[in-house]
Amino acid sequence: MGATSAMAEHCARLWVQAAPVDLTLVGRDHGRMERVAADLRVRSPRSRIGKVCADFLNPLAIRATVDGIARQGAVDIVLIAHGSLPEQPACQEDLSACSEALRVNGVSPVLFAEAFAEHMARQGRGTLALIGSVAGDRGRRTNYVYGAAKGLLARYAEGLQHRFAGTAVRVVLVKPGPTDTPMTAHLKAQGVRLAGVEQVARQVVAAIEAGKPLAYVPGRWRWIMVVIRHLPRAVFHRMKI
Repeated sequence: MGATSAMAEHCARLWVQAAPVDLTLVGRDHGRMERVAADLRVRSPRSRIGKVCADFLNPLAIRATVDGIARQGAVDIVLIAHGSLPEQPACQEDLSACSEALRVNGVSPVLFAEAFAEHMARQGRGTLALIGSVAGDRGRRTNYVYGAAKGLLARYAEGLQHRFAGTAVRVVLVKPGPTDTPMTAHLKAQGVRLAGVEQVARQVVAAIEAGKPLAYVPGRWRWIMVVIRHLPRAVFHRMKI
């Protein structure tokens, strides 16, 4: 899901280069998806690359999209990678922008995951991977609406893991730190240190292959967030982050 995102595209490249696969790209922009699909076909001529244009916000449309994919056969891996990085001031000033950020980054991924979870429960296996964010670990003044959406996704993933404990359905929550993608171009322009998307994608694919319940990528973010989560409130509130 969100196949035209830089993260999803690089993960797809790794999958088709490893072995021929049947891959379905789901996105909103047909032209961009076709460019991604053409690149993947060149990299792996024996892979079958399908495309589905979808509504990412309407629950009924999400259900129809997922059911249509499931009718094609058992789904082995689902990567839910769509999202946006809103400007916090815009979310504070415009409730429509705030609502959009919460729906795109939190509610929409949950709805896709819940729809696929139903099919995986029926088939008795599968891996469901969700791209969260380190921003969901503690609310910060600079991105707390985005962080709240990713926090929702994290709690949802924990509950889904509890639901499928002891089964062959695996739920993987990936929390990347700031990554060099078009979505973070403004951060790069501000001099923020960003991880390379190729490096992050390799770690995402490895976490999915291992079925890790939780993966921080790059791995150093696990320890960075341990510190940030445990900073005293008074100290944290003085930080300009």
